[in-house]
Order: sequence, then structure tokens, then C-alpha cells
Amino acid sequence: METRVHELIATLDLIPHPEGGYYRETYKSDLCFDANKERPTFSGRRSCGAAIYFLLEGNNISRMHRIKADELWHFYEGAALSVHVIHPDGTLEEIRLGTDTARGETFQALVKAGCWFGASLPNGGHALVGCTTHPGFEFEDFHMAERADLLNQWPEHETIIKKLTP
Repeated sequence: METRVHELIATLDLIPHPEGGYYRETYKSDLCFDANKERPTFSGRRSCGAAIYFLLEGNNISRMHRIKADELWHFYEGAALSVHVIHPDGTLEEIRLGTDTARGETFQALVKAGCWFGASLPNGGHALVGCTTHPGFEFEDFHMAERADLLNQWPEHETIIKKLTP
């Protein structure tokens, strides 16, 4: 692990994330609402929004998963990060977060609720990003992908599914 990664983990007080990488929640709104009234897939009250730091390094991946909230990604530093998204209609999208806007990288990107997604670093290094969710994230709204299920549904995306579902 490179020195900068150690420094970020220590100074930002990051911990391992179940999907891979490291994270820390930095904000959760005190304003709450009954999310079930807005969308029946939620099981009650939710914060209006939440934010985390997320760090990925080297060959590590963010395993394919989905959540019930929209998630906005923000690029902070490091190497370009690829967020691989399988939309409900089966469309595969690769979003490149980074600083080289002339090459199609972006500083922010949205993954809509219900999409399967994961991330990787195509060129190694590390990437520090932020993620904000609306409504606020709760682990009960998080579902890790099963490789066989995704391959049965979208065999045309076998390469990325196998990469992000070890």
C-alpha cells in the first residue's frame, strides 16, 4: 500500500467497507422523513441525505451491489476510477471519475437507485471519492450481488460481472 493511501486511511479515519475499499460516513442529515410513504421499497424513516469518503487502491474493487437510494459520486484525488453500472433495462455503462475531462472523465456522476454497480481502478494507483445518497444510506438498503444471479440475467456482461463479483 502506498504512503499516500496509508496517510488518507489514518487522517480520514477510514475503515474497511463490506464491498471493498475503505470508507467513513462524514454526514447524515438530522432531517428525516417516512420514506415508505414515498417509495414502498423503504421500510420506514430515513435521513434526507448522507455522505461518505470512499477510497479504493491498487487492484482492489468495489464489489457489484445496489442500494435503494440515488448515489452521487464526487472525485477528490488520485487515479481515474471506473464505476460500472448495470441499469434495470440491462444497459451497461462505464462512468470514469477523474480530472481529465477532455478524455471523458467527470468530477461527479449519478448512479440511480436500483442499479447494480461496482468500481475499479483501470490503471492502478488510488482514488479518493465521496458518495452522497438521497435519502440517507442505511445498510439495510444495501444488497451485495451474487455472481450467478447477475450472469443468469445479463450473460452479455460476463466480463465485468466476473471482475466485480469475486
